[in-house]
Amino acid sequence: MFVHGDNLKQKENSKNKYGDKLSKEFLLQIRQRYDKWKNANLNLFGPTRQISNQDADIISHRVKAFNEYKDFLDQQHFAEHFDSRSNLHSSVLEEFLFYLFKDLVNDFSQNALIGKSHAFKDIFFKSDSYMDMINQPKIQVELKDHDFVIGAKIEANFKAKGATNNNTLFFDIPAIAIECKTYLDKTMLEGSSTAAEQLKIRNPNALYFIVCERLKLTEAINLKKYKLDQIYILRKQKNTDREFRYMDNYVSNPIYEDVVWHLFHCVREYLNTDWQGKISDGLKRGYLI
Repeated sequence: MFVHGDNLKQKENSKNKYGDKLSKEFLLQIRQRYDKWKNANLNLFGPTRQISNQDADIISHRVKAFNEYKDFLDQQHFAEHFDSRSNLHSSVLEEFLFYLFKDLVNDFSQNALIGKSHAFKDIFFKSDSYMDMINQPKIQVELKDHDFVIGAKIEANFKAKGATNNNTLFFDIPAIAIECKTYLDKTMLEGSSTAAEQLKIRNPNALYFIVCERLKLTEAINLKKYKLDQIYILRKQKNTDREFRYMDNYVSNPIYEDVVWHLFHCVREYLNTDWQGKISDGLKRGYLI
């Protein structure tokens, strides 16, 4: 759940890479601001499944707190000390999504899946012999890492007819998978599109979003060919290399509230909608897809 907080804790407990005096000083400063951000979100309730007059105000408070914490963490001395490989900065967005959707998802079920996930990608059968297949078939699930998932935790039992032994498998199924990016370039776009296509082959009801802060694409990109349901650019801004981002004349856009609201609205509407995709349903309408 608290992906960013766990990342921060790992660094605080590290005796090697972040054990020096400057790192400890920086981590202490970040810890104090992180705890404030976390508590502010946990003390807020909503939005939930039901539309409320308070929804926009709650999201506004969450976005404001996110902007304040992100502005603090994105200061040049922190960005240069904790590079992109540390995932300290990138994990903030993943934790923000948890705060944004936690009460919505919990309103469906306390057992629902939310957060980072090693989710279902494919299933295959790999028995050692025909006799093995008859008595106890070996079944394996291939998993795919997703930054953020709303879905279900599955327990599946497989047993050959007449056999006494069974295989119990546990895996996550996404209803919505979200790839989180600091910025989005063409290579990342293509990789996310491939992951979305693979997910939808096995789980056609799933939605796949990219949520990023900034965009690094040109007009030469044909977005229609990619298998994504939506791409959100939270800052409505093109990406700029870090050395230019800290120049005096650079203006960093905030995380825009209306973009976050659109994301939340799409997710809530989808989770509350019946996913009727049977041929018979389409026949009644006169159109199938």
